[in-house]
Amino acid sequence: MAVLSKIRERSMFLIIIIGLALFAFVLDPSTLGDFFNSSKVNEIGEVNGESISRQEFLNELESYKQQTGGRVSEMQAANSVWNNIVRKKIYANQLEEAGITIGEADVWNEIVSATFVQNNPQYQNELGQFDEAKFKQFLANEKENQTELWSQWENYMSQVRDNAERNTYNNLVSAGLGASLKEGEIEYFVDNTKISTQFVYVPYTSVADSLATISKSEIEAYMKDRKDQFQVEATRDISYVKFDIKATAEDEAAIKKEVASYIEDLKAATDNKLFISENDSDIDLNENYQFKNFINQEVADVIYEADKGEVVGPYKDKEHFKISKISEVTQMPDSVKASHILIPFAGALRAAQDVTRTDEDAKKLADSLLTVIKRNKNKFADLAKEFSSDAGSGAKGGDLDWFNYNKMTPKFRDFCFTNSKGKMDIVKTPFGYHIIRIDDQKNKQKVVKLATFSRKIVPSESTENSVYRQAEQFALEVSKGEDFFALAGKNKYNARPAVGIKALDENVPGIGNQRQIVSWTFGSETIVGSFKRFDLEGSHVVAYVTGVTEAGLMPVDKAIARVRPILLNEKKAALIEAKLKGSSLQEIAKANNTSIRSAANVTLKSPTISGIGLEPKIVGAMYNAELNKLLTAVEGDKGVYSFTVTKRELPTALPNYDSNRKRLVETRKRNTYKVYDAIKKASEIEDNRAIMYSN
Repeated sequence: MAVLSKIRERSMFLIIIIGLALFAFVLDPSTLGDFFNSSKVNEIGEVNGESISRQEFLNELESYKQQTGGRVSEMQAANSVWNNIVRKKIYANQLEEAGITIGEADVWNEIVSATFVQNNPQYQNELGQFDEAKFKQFLANEKENQTELWSQWENYMSQVRDNAERNTYNNLVSAGLGASLKEGEIEYFVDNTKISTQFVYVPYTSVADSLATISKSEIEAYMKDRKDQFQVEATRDISYVKFDIKATAEDEAAIKKEVASYIEDLKAATDNKLFISENDSDIDLNENYQFKNFINQEVADVIYEADKGEVVGPYKDKEHFKISKISEVTQMPDSVKASHILIPFAGALRAAQDVTRTDEDAKKLADSLLTVIKRNKNKFADLAKEFSSDAGSGAKGGDLDWFNYNKMTPKFRDFCFTNSKGKMDIVKTPFGYHIIRIDDQKNKQKVVKLATFSRKIVPSESTENSVYRQAEQFALEVSKGEDFFALAGKNKYNARPAVGIKALDENVPGIGNQRQIVSWTFGSETIVGSFKRFDLEGSHVVAYVTGVTEAGLMPVDKAIARVRPILLNEKKAALIEAKLKGSSLQEIAKANNTSIRSAANVTLKSPTISGIGLEPKIVGAMYNAELNKLLTAVEGDKGVYSFTVTKRELPTALPNYDSNRKRLVETRKRNTYKVYDAIKKASEIEDNRAIMYSN
């Protein structure tokens, strides 16, 4: 009964809604279906009339996230996936229009031709040759069991198809980008024809801006005549005050005092690793030897002058206060030259797929090789070439050249830096068994091991509360009607602008990845003058909306900086042209109180006029002008010209223009990457993803 009562209460509202739907149907019957069709809700875009469903997008998005292992942000993933979907649909559409189909056989041939498929022992017969039947059976089994591996193969096959479509279309375009010998000849003459000219030049800067005023209506008219150039996405402009939660001088003093309280305990500790762990040091124990140049230089001298067992500090090192105990002191080279033979086993890092020997087998082989080398040291290089899986050093007889302390894996490094020149032995690392020979060492010096206890410099709870109160008070006063900018100035806060934020952005300039702020600016209730406090990691932000731009034609105010200089020069050109009257350059120069200038050897390839700069429109006009004919009031990028071409010198004819033709072909083919951009620009693309990410 309660439900029926509610319906009765809202009966007039329902009648109005149904009436509007029926009215829309009278105007266009197709709209009634759209009105009640939930499929529209499930579409997030269109490409040339083909819809992109929410589910299609989400499936691709999830697949992309798995491929990238979560190494990209949500919006980075969303943008990459969207671009991929749009690209696929555009290329598929182009191929369909061209009557070209990428079939299953094309995709299959591409897959089975891949080197990693051909060389995989799993798909080879007894003779070590690729067996297509085995490969098919493998895929069939994975598909039947719906394994994760099958999902990866599905993604790969989809990528192969997409690449095939893109490459096929681009190859077709490239095939039509040839050039004839005549084109090569024309290019040669156009690029190398030299022009000599006399001219009168009146720069736009010679006319005061006050003599050529520009109104908003003129800017608006200019934009409407060129709507395609001034289309913009929906954007928001904000200003914000950021309240950083930073440790104060008092906070730092307290942390330094706390760290100092551990000095005697660290000095007395017999197990440094246990001490650092039990006392919750903010940095774990570094068990590597430390060279002087890698230690904080403010305390390096003190540490290296201290004896074993002494504690240095507390000292500030970037974002931490530390105390360091000298736990070991020794002499060590700063670089070593060594050679090795690497014997991997199945499961070792970077071991090739065809490595099947066990750990024990690898150790036995390494032992036997070492025995041979000890009998005859000259055999090391030959055995490295034959047995080492490290192809780079193996080809050089095992030579690894010089390396420093931090380059090699720990056990390999420790052997090389703690033993003497000439030492040779077997060392096991995650990569396998290494037969190592130390060939040379240099720059032996004092090194130390440090047991360092650390506390990160962080703000105290009192400081955090104080900063929070500042941000809260600022937001409260704005809510009471205080002007945001006046209030910021009064409190000496820095109100920073963030202009042109787009609906799918995630970064706010000066703050970083703050999707929540972007989403808020595009909220249905957010208007110019809206504000909100955001509690972020390490700061509080009070954001204030200063501008809302909807998708469509750019607002006139935002186009002024771009359009005004163009219209200004047009008006100045008209004023200048009125004075460029005369039957000769002499008369024109005299009337404008200027002189006749000369330019020689000007070419279209480098359309620069000496003393003025780049003027492609003027040089183009000069190239096509009749000799000795006066042309007046020609508008350029920097001013207005009157000129006479006095000489046009053609280059020496060549016996053959094939090299010019080839250069044209290469230039055109290098620009095939622009093909997609051109197709995309000509396509009708509707992007409604902002609906998904508005909250």
